[in-house]
Amino acid sequence: VRGICPLKQIVHQKEDNTLIFEARFESGNLQKVVKVNEFEYQLTLRADLYTSRYMQWYYFQVSNTQAGMPYRFTIVNFTKRNSLYKRGLRPLLYSEADAKKHSVGWRRTGNEIKYYKNNAGQGERQYFSLTWTFQFPHDQDTCYFAHCYPYTYSNLQEYLVAISKDPVKSRFCKIHILCHSLAGNIVYVLTITNPSKSSEGTERKAVILTARVHPGETNSSWIMKGFLDYILGDSSKAQLLRDNFVFKVVPMLNPDGVIVGNHRCSLAGQDLNRKYRSNVKKYYPSIWHTRNMIKRVMEEREVFLYCDIHGHNMKKNVFMYGCERKQQVKTPSRNPRVFPLFLSKSCPDKFSFPDCRFRVRKNKEGTGRVVMWKMGINNSYTLEAS
Repeated sequence: VRGICPLKQIVHQKEDNTLIFEARFESGNLQKVVKVNEFEYQLTLRADLYTSRYMQWYYFQVSNTQAGMPYRFTIVNFTKRNSLYKRGLRPLLYSEADAKKHSVGWRRTGNEIKYYKNNAGQGERQYFSLTWTFQFPHDQDTCYFAHCYPYTYSNLQEYLVAISKDPVKSRFCKIHILCHSLAGNIVYVLTITNPSKSSEGTERKAVILTARVHPGETNSSWIMKGFLDYILGDSSKAQLLRDNFVFKVVPMLNPDGVIVGNHRCSLAGQDLNRKYRSNVKKYYPSIWHTRNMIKRVMEEREVFLYCDIHGHNMKKNVFMYGCERKQQVKTPSRNPRVFPLFLSKSCPDKFSFPDCRFRVRKNKEGTGRVVMWKMGINNSYTLEAS
């Protein structure tokens, strides 16, 4: 649940009810806490490393809890003007005691939730606060709070080890090293397809999926896990897909950012989803190698679809961004609206076609979606999930 925790460094007297906070574990993020009064705490998040921005992702541990008392937490340095916290989103809580006794995992918590502009900004910078009240379920429990369900680099590695040890799945899912990140972590690439019977293997079109370029968008990893569970399963539809396509999957593009608890950036302090046009292999290795891998695939076979999976902090539903020229020939096979429309028809309770957008904005020209489209992949998308 929490990677490796450092030893507790605070020795409390028995009668001291002050909460103990900790975030020095994998994917953790919390910079500072001020105790305002007995049950009220003011929290400050750490900016993405080597930047002064992107305070959004939080994930921290709280111990020395008292059950049933009315606590209030306020995070004071969000930088986004708008948030789904204004529209019903609630923070996530994990209780070690509940997990042990009742097998209860992460759950949404909090009442009196407000997201508002505060007066902490200096100059042009504005800050926003999130505040909520809640009660801990148990005395002397160890609990965790998070912005979205955590999915760490270690979680991914455990998942990939399980695939490699599975005698069935390992026959049609090959796990390779795409490259190493700036910090030396492995960026994995998976090739998923059924063994071909003869020369027909070269006729299979490719589908390329990537995720977790933005570390704080953990829901992208859960969507990727859902896709992998499905495509590696033994259903007749999964078999059919593996017979007809070659899937190339990069499940975690930014492992360094995930490990250190960044929201958006890599250890270069850069948003990697704006670097697909860059030729600087040294600073953006996962992006450079992903683009090159896709170029090699395109030389071997047609790429039917490219999709980069993200999470969205301000919009509800699941939807796609595609690429469309102003004077595009609208034949069905070339129309980028067709695939998202199929998705909305097959799961209308989850996927929203009206939320999809197909304009290519200037500030998005360095994204994977636009660069792959310009390289010749017509069905090139960003999948966004609330």
